Amino acid sequence: MKLQLTSLDQMRTFAEALAGHLRAGDLLILSGNLGAGKTTFTQSLGRALGVAGRITSPTFVIAREHPSLNEGPALVHVDAYRISDAEELGDLDLDSELDESITVVEWGAGLAEQLSSDYLGLTITPMFDLAADDGGVEGDDAAGDDVDDADDLDEDERRLVELHGHGSSWDARLQQVRDSLRSLAGAIEVSEFDGSDGSADEEDSQ
Repeated sequence: MKLQLTSLDQMRTFAEALAGHLRAGDLLILSGNLGAGKTTFTQSLGRALGVAGRITSPTFVIAREHPSLNEGPALVHVDAYRISDAEELGDLDLDSELDESITVVEWGAGLAEQLSSDYLGLTITPMFDLAADDGGVEGDDAAGDDVDDADDLDEDERRLVELHGHGSSWDARLQQVRDSLRSLAGAIEVSEFDGSDGSADEEDSQ
């Protein structure tokens, strides 16, 4: 499933919609370049889940736990940017908290999959990065050095978010997430659902 988000408000709306489908034991693995919006997404997710503490990039702490303020699951926020291999990630002993928490791992692709066979992968890509890849404007220019230029600022906030579910627990829930987003009166553009593990969804193909 792919989403086109045109503002930070839409990022928050997406995070709130996704939060409604999360439960203790869920693992989210975030991918994206520096500045893509991984921590911004996690902050919005934390607000929607109602957890305590200010969510910041945990690059130097590596992992932080944010307990729930309303008897829900805690949010464990992990930054794997400085982790060199899966063994080092395993040393954090995240498995002991996984069943009782919602765990979000930034820079976790290729590392965090060992934690659970069921997980949701999210890739966040700034739209100006896509334009640069297509031979358009360079990312630094599209980011908008002049903050007074509203068009540049809007461009800077545009994101493509791709979601891929892995494991049986996400087979039905990704469909539910899509339905929740489409019920927002077109506030977020959702492309065709592509199923878990990146494969075509059987219901959509029938």
